[in-house]
Amino acid sequence: MRARRIMAGVLAVLSLAMAAAGAAAAPESETAQQREARLAWWRDARFGLFIHWGPVSLKGAEIGWSRGREAPIAEYDQLYKQFNPTRFSAREWVELAKAAGMKYLVITSKHHDGFSIFDSAQTDYDIMATPFGRDVLKELSEECKRQGVRFCTYYSILDWYHPDYTPRGAGDTRTTAGADFDRYQRFMYSQLKELVTQYGPLGILWFDGEWESTWSPERGWALYDYVRGLQPDIIVNNRVGKGRRGMAGTNAAGDFAGDYLTPEQELGAFRPDAPWETCMTICRQWAWKPNDELKSLKECLDVLVGCATGDGNLLLNVGPMPDGRIEPRQADRLREIGGWLAKYGESIYGTRGGPWPNGKWGGATFKGNVIYVHVLNWTSDSIRLAAIPRKVVRAAALTGGEAKVEQTEQGIAISAAQHDPLDTILKIELDGPAPRPGEIKK
Repeated sequence: MRARRIMAGVLAVLSLAMAAAGAAAAPESETAQQREARLAWWRDARFGLFIHWGPVSLKGAEIGWSRGREAPIAEYDQLYKQFNPTRFSAREWVELAKAAGMKYLVITSKHHDGFSIFDSAQTDYDIMATPFGRDVLKELSEECKRQGVRFCTYYSILDWYHPDYTPRGAGDTRTTAGADFDRYQRFMYSQLKELVTQYGPLGILWFDGEWESTWSPERGWALYDYVRGLQPDIIVNNRVGKGRRGMAGTNAAGDFAGDYLTPEQELGAFRPDAPWETCMTICRQWAWKPNDELKSLKECLDVLVGCATGDGNLLLNVGPMPDGRIEPRQADRLREIGGWLAKYGESIYGTRGGPWPNGKWGGATFKGNVIYVHVLNWTSDSIRLAAIPRKVVRAAALTGGEAKVEQTEQGIAISAAQHDPLDTILKIELDGPAPRPGEIKK
């Protein structure tokens, strides 16, 4: 498993970059129990806030991708000179995340467009060069600590602005002569050291932009080790390396850099064997867009519940407006989700997905001797499930009305007197610890 990480080429890249950034070596081994303990807070949290934001909000176009497409490069790269989000309030953002029931916050410190939304000594293309002139990341980091929300950052490996990054982005006519990707990588490592040491400790470093030809599995492993060397308990997604399968966000079984899988804009599959997190927009576009189509409360809850019952997390994205506010209708939707979680959060937080796999009807979560059955769609009058090696001792409907459970050696049938239009939640108490998914016969 570690063979590729001791290749001479990898060590050369790693030692060069680490020498430039002055970091200590990352841990070379970790037991399964240690890894489980490191990821425990995140798996218990289940729900986080994703934020895509930058000068591009002035255009109402997609961050990064619109450079050279919807906006000419010469115009896009100068937007920072007009960026002055005077109504930005780190306190209000974090308060909103808490009101939504979110336990961690991930913000784009640098997207594909190369703009750094923090005070970086490595570039002048950053937040301090804007009319706003305030370190957004520092204010958010400090506010998250004050309010008890885990602070995390997104960082794009690709950088279509940097002269040493290749290949160039869409519409970029600059020559690649003289471009040095290793020099770019030293720049990236130095920025990451700034993020971890000046804005941390970070809960997660959420990488992206790994798919282009200049990145490799070896570079991915080296970067993963480097970040873990800076902060051993940090959590890193699978986009630090290569090999994820498109929007499904999964990797082939075996050796890959990163700690968890990243389905994008789609619900992850039932995977109790591998940590995962769906990232999804609350509207349709990642960055702010006027009059973007907002997801309904039902749509948002279906995804949140689908993630938890599938044994994954949901990272729900908002795109703040150019003035620094999170759009009021998006904020209202987040508060609605938080109101639902205030009532039924026991069935989401700190649970694991299962023990039954998800179906068209919904899914289940469990913790201790309790199973929570989430019926999102009543496909019949009762839900029939496989038998479990435990006895049901009590059942109740958290969402109101009476619950009925019939248990036989052949299986379990569950019904409810009242069907909640959002999610009918049935709480089933057992005479012992709930079985894990692998302990149930199909």
